[in-house]
Amino acid sequence: MRKKCILSCLIAASSIFGAVAQTHTLDINTKKVGAAVSPTMYGIFFEDINYAADGGLYGELVKNRSFEFPQALLGWKAFGKFEVKNDGPFERCPHYVVLSYSGHNDAATGLQNEGYFGIGVEKNEEYRFSVWAKTLSGEAKVEVSLVDESTMDEHQEFATAELKVGSNEWKKYELILKPSKTVQKANLRLLLKGKNGVALEHVSLFPKNTFKNRENGMRRDLAQALYDLHPGVFRFPGGCIVEGSSLEQRYQWKNSIGPVENRPLNGNRWLSTFNYRLFPDYYQSYGLGFYEYFLLSEDIGAEPLPVLNVGMACQYQNWNDPKAHVPVDSLQPYIQDCLDLIEFANGDVNTTWGKKRAEMGHPEPFNLKYLAVGNEQWDNLYYERLRPFVKAIRAKYPNIRIIGTSGPDSEGEMFDKGWKAMKEIKADLVDEHFYRNEQWFLSHGLRYEGYDRKGPKVFAGEYACHGKGKKWNHFETSLYEAAFMTDIERNADVVEMATYAPLFAHVDGWQWRPDLIWYDNTRMFKSVSYYVQQMYACNKGTNVLQLSMNGKPVAGQEGQDGLFASAVVDKQKGEIIVKVINTSDKAQDLTLNLNGLKGSRSASVTTLHSDNMDAENTLDNPNAIRPEESTATCQSKKNMTVLSDKLPAKSFRMYRIK
Repeated sequence: MRKKCILSCLIAASSIFGAVAQTHTLDINTKKVGAAVSPTMYGIFFEDINYAADGGLYGELVKNRSFEFPQALLGWKAFGKFEVKNDGPFERCPHYVVLSYSGHNDAATGLQNEGYFGIGVEKNEEYRFSVWAKTLSGEAKVEVSLVDESTMDEHQEFATAELKVGSNEWKKYELILKPSKTVQKANLRLLLKGKNGVALEHVSLFPKNTFKNRENGMRRDLAQALYDLHPGVFRFPGGCIVEGSSLEQRYQWKNSIGPVENRPLNGNRWLSTFNYRLFPDYYQSYGLGFYEYFLLSEDIGAEPLPVLNVGMACQYQNWNDPKAHVPVDSLQPYIQDCLDLIEFANGDVNTTWGKKRAEMGHPEPFNLKYLAVGNEQWDNLYYERLRPFVKAIRAKYPNIRIIGTSGPDSEGEMFDKGWKAMKEIKADLVDEHFYRNEQWFLSHGLRYEGYDRKGPKVFAGEYACHGKGKKWNHFETSLYEAAFMTDIERNADVVEMATYAPLFAHVDGWQWRPDLIWYDNTRMFKSVSYYVQQMYACNKGTNVLQLSMNGKPVAGQEGQDGLFASAVVDKQKGEIIVKVINTSDKAQDLTLNLNGLKGSRSASVTTLHSDNMDAENTLDNPNAIRPEESTATCQSKKNMTVLSDKLPAKSFRMYRIK
């Protein structure tokens, strides 16, 4: 957010902007503090779609590092004399590769890994190479290099080190590679040197400089972007991948903990969901597992919100086939998974699963408060399975807040049926999903006003404005998301948390858009929607303040000229925060009457604006659209402080008044 200009706001808007324009007066009651805004109100939702985990947030740069893909050498080029074996040291990842002397000094034996759309490395950064290895006889030597096959330089390799393997027992070896240049699409090359063969398992390459410098850590720039959102809640490991195309392919959290070398490969539900954007090598290494998710939640200051399977495969891919799901009388292992996860997160070190957490390096509990059971299921197939989960969790862990779902619809018969069932089952929160077009977002500015104040709270778990006929991260849809979010904020007594989705997308490997953050192998950019989320999350305040125009909520209603607005007070900072969105094509004269506030004072102003509705941020121009900072002067009037302004067309402006 940049400081660009100083804006002077005077009481008499007509003397500045002309008497013809209609002034829109927003009345804010600063004395009557309303509903508390939940600390979890604005958060993030992670799903391994668009290569968000392996190839994205997770720092590992080697694809198929344990040779466990269905085609054992997928992602690798093997040459010379080599053999794939499956009696390795790790029970759930038994495959490894043996490299042997080719029989001729000028015939090379080795392996070369392509990474995820190439291996991105940066000049003078350090990268930690590690491998489990054993020699076949004597001492074996392996030349480890980063290579650029497209270079016009004399040598392809631009970072090289020698690995010496001196034992015939499996051991872990490490070395550091330091590239002499930045390369977007490098390869990792392993060349056998000499005549003594070697066996290699779990070949890994990580940037040493991960987020928080964790060894099995996250890509620093992407994790930092999450931290900078100041999220209140972090939902993981996804939506549809929790279900899987089949139950065999579902995400299983117990497979994702323990030593990374022994975490089994899992198929990804998004591997072949869209045949028009097919990625047949899209698997989950589980290197980014539940322990790492909990740790990341802690590192970015967000409440962890895991989602577990309810005994159902993806209904979209199986519809109402009961055979695709676990019979109701056979759900106990799935229920036990939920109970064991709570113990893993919160149990002391003397419990079975608390001990496992401690052995991984975190003896203190993660203080889990929320658990979602099921992702986007609907109808009786879901309701009848959720009931025994709720009963068992309530009995053992009554303080855990359970989240159910209203299904994939944002309204309609099935949506209403879902809410009715969640009330009967006594879910604490109901997860709503809505990917809708521009008109939906503009016409639902009063969505939550009519909700039952005594019912379960709302978790708007997945939402984004999808442009009609232009489904990308352009400014217009982000602006309408900002407009809709005024209703989320205004109804903080009903809405407890909201998370935009999806979160991440690799520019070479996406299947779904729009997305909050985009990246290639070395660069990233934040979409306009990211900045909308950030403006809300960093300025959510502590309590709602009543804001109205002519006695009505400002929600794009008739006579409001496309304006949307909400207001909060931050008791800790002593600030009043007003958010106003102008969705119209014309600039709007605006007066904020801060009733109950006295005296002249200054205000800081943040504006998100573009003259081009189809404009978006890109890798080459990541800062094309971002919030700009300015200041305003508020003047004193009888029993109130007044701020007058002219709000540009198609803009989101936020005022912070001390």
